[in-house]
Amino acid sequence: MESPSNPQNDNSNPEGIEKKDKSLLYMGVILGAIILVMGYLTFFVEDISALFSQKETVITVVDDKSDLLNQNSSMSDSEVKSSLIKFVDAFYNDQRKGYFDPPSYFATITQTYYNFHNLTFKRLGEIHRKRFNELRNFNLNWIVSSLDFKRNGDQLIVNYWTQVSYLKPSINKQESADVKNEMIIDEEGKIISLREVEIKNLTSYDFITEPDTLGGEETGFVEPIDEESLTPDPSTLTNQPVEEKYEGKLYDLGTVEISPEFPGGQKALAMYLASNLKYPILARDNNIQGKVYVGFVIEKSGDLTDLKIIKGIGGGCDEEALRVLRSCPFWKPGTVAGKAVRTAFTFPITFQLAD
Repeated sequence: MESPSNPQNDNSNPEGIEKKDKSLLYMGVILGAIILVMGYLTFFVEDISALFSQKETVITVVDDKSDLLNQNSSMSDSEVKSSLIKFVDAFYNDQRKGYFDPPSYFATITQTYYNFHNLTFKRLGEIHRKRFNELRNFNLNWIVSSLDFKRNGDQLIVNYWTQVSYLKPSINKQESADVKNEMIIDEEGKIISLREVEIKNLTSYDFITEPDTLGGEETGFVEPIDEESLTPDPSTLTNQPVEEKYEGKLYDLGTVEISPEFPGGQKALAMYLASNLKYPILARDNNIQGKVYVGFVIEKSGDLTDLKIIKGIGGGCDEEALRVLRSCPFWKPGTVAGKAVRTAFTFPITFQLAD
């Protein structure tokens, strides 16, 4: 005989329906939401950490190299030097192209720019334009291997050498020199000071040149007319000895009857230069090429005197051209009326790297 069921047991499930466990469902919903959030962050957010940071992200668009040294205090020495080379190179490359925008490179207030102090952007630009308006044929090559720097807190103190040459029309002088520069850069990669701290090998001479004696090219300068050096009227020589008439006079190629000549002619001169001329290492490393115009006087004896650079290219090429010509044998002097005379001469020496 079956015992009657316990009514108390029926109270827990009055309708006889079995309860289902929903914990798995809740877990599935949570995992799905996490996957959706992670997918969104992956595809639509570039910097996830920025969502949880209080620091405001500033996006700056620039077209110069000043940002290469932003927050340089966090960079290693090798990183700083590499960035400095790019920065300095871009700075002078822009100047060579005629571009100079102070805000692109300089801090708002610049302490020093070639010995001018406390400059605003506007004043800095004015001084730069005036400085270069007073120079002609300005040429600057900075020596990458000379770059050195040290840290001063968040600032960088940079030193490097440049080779400069230029013409100053106001004083009619052609000048060239080796210049050591000091550039101070702040943490934001802006120049706060730029000055010349040392000048070596300064040469300065009057702006006088003659036509190129080889190849028919011109140096670009105008030769002043020397009335006393013009060919004399033969009628004036009848009562005056020829030697006395020409003693001490300086002639140029347009006024001598027979031009001066290297012993053996131009072929011999070309062979002499090929055998003795050495390409300066500095010029080779910096890809410096071109013509160096050397001016000198060929004395009656054939000796070369008063050698000077009329137009140079730097990199040690000017000095090498002078060295080779100072060492060359005596030339055949120019003549007038069959007599040897002192002759002014301009000679180009070409420096060209092989391909």
